[in-house]
Amino acid sequence: MEYSKRIVSLDVLRGVAVLGILIMNIQSFSMPSAAYINPTAYGDLTGLNKWIWIFSHILASQKFMSIFSMLFGAGVLIFTKNAIAKGKNCATLHYRRMLWLLVFGLLHGYLLWYGDILFTYSLCGMLLFAFRRLPPRKLIWIGFAFYLVPVLLDSFFAFSMPYWPEEALQNTMQSWRPDEPTLHHYLAAYRGGWLEQMDVRIPANLFMQTGLFFMQTFWRVMSMMLLGMALFKWKVLSAELSGSFYFRLVLVGLVLGFSFSATGVVLNFRNNWSIEFSMFLGKQFNYLGSVGTALGYLGLVMLICKSYACRGFKNTFSAVGRMAFTNYILMTLIATFIFYGSGLGLFGSVERKFQVMIVVGIWIAIMIISPVWLKWFRFGPLESLWRSLTYGRWQPLKK
Repeated sequence: MEYSKRIVSLDVLRGVAVLGILIMNIQSFSMPSAAYINPTAYGDLTGLNKWIWIFSHILASQKFMSIFSMLFGAGVLIFTKNAIAKGKNCATLHYRRMLWLLVFGLLHGYLLWYGDILFTYSLCGMLLFAFRRLPPRKLIWIGFAFYLVPVLLDSFFAFSMPYWPEEALQNTMQSWRPDEPTLHHYLAAYRGGWLEQMDVRIPANLFMQTGLFFMQTFWRVMSMMLLGMALFKWKVLSAELSGSFYFRLVLVGLVLGFSFSATGVVLNFRNNWSIEFSMFLGKQFNYLGSVGTALGYLGLVMLICKSYACRGFKNTFSAVGRMAFTNYILMTLIATFIFYGSGLGLFGSVERKFQVMIVVGIWIAIMIISPVWLKWFRFGPLESLWRSLTYGRWQPLKK
């Protein structure tokens, strides 16, 4: 969308989402990957560390990425509409845009951090184009069908686990609760130089783009993108509906979302985070609850955007959202410098209670940098590069 025609509520919501995802991503930056899905796999989980994990899980896990995916779906509608208005071939531009996003995702994942989401967004975005003309209700139902697939797959894996071959069970256990030699290998690699990190980054990234993609992320991301398209067509994302609607969305979404996620936390701890329960069945409570929480957050941001107050909040988060691509990569650069051996080498040695301080520090840096940059430039640096590659010519950056 052109600078002069931007929908402020989308930018503010995008700013909230891109900062929010760091609450969970910090665990992948700072600890072995198993700690992200199983908090007992690595690190102290007592006292304040335990409560930090519980609150971050209930408040953030899958919530902000769901919002970001919804916004991506809305963004596809906006981009294609603008392309048509300019007399351009929207299909050509869209697929060129997704192709370059794929390239960015591959570079990000293999060269910097295995937790990249851009690769998934690019592939889902290519398929999403085919659904753009559907009415909202059809988008909701198709999205719901996509959303159910991981639930069915996880249920199948959980109930079939007693019949798995021993080798498959042992390999799965290594990803759920790695043994000491495996943990030592991860720590040595990420505390080492960039080339040493590739030894664990490449296989981790390959799994993200294959096994996890087909079992989880493709279905989840597609469902949220389709939901985002429907919400945009219903004018929910542009803060055009009544305040009472958004208030009900906040109330119902957060009550249901927090309740489901909190129930999952209780049951997982009660089952001692056993692979038999927690890996497939136990995580479904947060999977289901995260959508309600995401919609609750969405409604809260829309209420703020409709308000005449909170101007500073809206201006700051709008700037962060307009530079979401740049800020997403910037968070990776800062975090990998702090934790990886090519920087300060603190991987595996920062407890969760101190990770929070790092998250807040990165947030402050981004909330300062983004408005200052946009005083002089129309787009973030990576946004400008992406636009230029999409349109096949350099897009003016300075105002």
